[in-house]
Amino acid sequence: MTVGDLQKRVGRNLRAHRQALGLSQEAFADVAGVHRTYMGGLERGERNLTLQSLEQLAEHIGVTPEELLGAR
Repeated sequence: MTVGDLQKRVGRNLRAHRQALGLSQEAFADVAGVHRTYMGGLERGERNLTLQSLEQLAEHIGVTPEELLGAR
């Protein structure tokens, strides 16, 4: 695993959860309590989350932090 791989994995997992729910990125960002552009950065693996932010995001979208960190 190289630097940034975990960020990209979290982004892929966020995108997969959003698509499974049939939500636009904007609607998903509203559910998660973040701005649409921030969510876009997360999904692309460009934004670095703190563990606390990861926990809060997971709680807002109804998954566990482990699900966002897990391989997909």
